[in-house]
Amino acid sequence: MSNTDFALSVEDLTVSFDGFKAIDALTLYIDKNELRVIIGPNGAGKTTLLDLICGKTKASAGSIKFKNEEIIQVAEHKRVRLGIGRKFQTPSIYENLSVFQNLEVSFPSGRSVWGALAFTATDEIQARVKAVAADIGLGDKLETEAGLLSHGQKQWLEIGMLLMQEPELLMLDEPIAGMSARERDLTAELLQRICQNRAVIVIEHDMDFVKKIAHKVTVMHQGKILAEGPMDQVQADPKVIDVYLGH
Repeated sequence: MSNTDFALSVEDLTVSFDGFKAIDALTLYIDKNELRVIIGPNGAGKTTLLDLICGKTKASAGSIKFKNEEIIQVAEHKRVRLGIGRKFQTPSIYENLSVFQNLEVSFPSGRSVWGALAFTATDEIQARVKAVAADIGLGDKLETEAGLLSHGQKQWLEIGMLLMQEPELLMLDEPIAGMSARERDLTAELLQRICQNRAVIVIEHDMDFVKKIAHKVTVMHQGKILAEGPMDQVQADPKVIDVYLGH
C-alpha cells in the first residue's frame, strides 16, 4: 500500500519532555474516511499524540504526513488551513452568540470574530451553516444563544464549528465526557455521519461507546502502540487486558 492511500501517516514519531519519551517511535496510519478510536490508560500519551498531529507540540523526531505531505515542520495554524481540525476537552464556543453566529464566525473567510460578524453572510455561508447545523443535530436551534444549550449540544456545536472549515482530518478528545446516555447515542450517530467524507480520530475511555463507533481501535501504552485492530480483537488481546481493560 503506498502512502498516498492514507489520510495520515505517522512514522517513528518521538517526543521527549526532559528526557522522558512521552511518545516513543510511534507509527500509525489512518485511512481516508476512517473513524479510529485511541484508547489506553492515563499517561499513555494519547492527548500528546493529538498535540503532535495538530502542531500544538513540536516533535523531537519522526514524520507526520497529511495527505502524503510532510507537515512535521508546519506551524499549527497552517495545519488548520491544510485541513486538520482539533477539538480540545473544554468547549470553546461563544456563549453569548447564537448557534448560527457561532457557525458563521467559523467559516474560513471570517478573519476574526469581529471581522466575521461585520461581513454579511452570503448565500454560500448560510447554506453551509444550515447543512452543518443539520449534521450536528442543531438545525432547529440556529437562533438559540449558545450559552443556553445543554452540555452535549455545546459539544456538538463545537464540532460544527470545526466542520465549517471542512477538515479532512478531525480529532476529538473525549467528546462524550459529561453527556447523558441519550446525548452519547446521538454523538455516536453524529460521528458516523461526519466520517463519511473525512478521517476522524477519537480519544475515548467509554468502552461501550468505542464499540459503537470504532472502525479500528489503537491501544496506547507508555507512548507506544500496544495493539491495534477491530474492537473485539483488541479486547481479547492478553497484553491489552493486562495493562488496561483488566484494571
